[in-house]
Amino acid sequence: MVRQAKAQRMLTHDQIWAALDRLAARAGLSPSGLAKRAGLDPTTFNRSKRVTADGRERWPSTESIAKALAAADASIDSFAKLIDDDRAGAGRSVPLLGFAQAGTSGAFDEAGLPSGKGWGEIALPATEDSHAFALEISGDALAPVYRDGDIVLVSPGAPVRKGDRVVVRSKAGEMTVAMLKRRTAKTLELQPLDASLAERTMAIGDVGWIMRIVWASQ
Repeated sequence: MVRQAKAQRMLTHDQIWAALDRLAARAGLSPSGLAKRAGLDPTTFNRSKRVTADGRERWPSTESIAKALAAADASIDSFAKLIDDDRAGAGRSVPLLGFAQAGTSGAFDEAGLPSGKGWGEIALPATEDSHAFALEISGDALAPVYRDGDIVLVSPGAPVRKGDRVVVRSKAGEMTVAMLKRRTAKTLELQPLDASLAERTMAIGDVGWIMRIVWASQ
């Protein structure tokens, strides 16, 4: 019984990484953004680095945690509290998928909610929408607003209004991030995040779903 009790108090691989995700979120950053600010390789805290190619758990080093805490202006005591999601009150875990993978077949169900394999999890600021999910931006196609490694939190239940930044998925699976300029009974008028690009008009019949971005790491 004593051994069992001790085992239950041991920190797990998932708890440590989740705490790092929450630390980044509290600082308004993605995990890669936190790594950059800490002077580490931008991929240090990426999800792909948390498990080796042969399936073994990879733990963050003490040095990388210390640098992350300094970059986020946080103490080791606050990090310990982040390990306990309930006590930390730092948000909750939501499904996470790379933006490039979000257009693949099976990534969403008919209602536009996360479905199928490939989804991970990330701890982000609290949202009232229990169906919220996150997308990780890859590349600089959405610059200057969103850059490689940024995380956007998407809320299926949030009302979408003129001027909102939105994610639009066509029935063919194409994913678009833009500002909603106008919506009519027949069309969506979208302004690309790069203001130098021309506006785009989509027929409502071609739209699978449109959802509002409610938070983004920067």
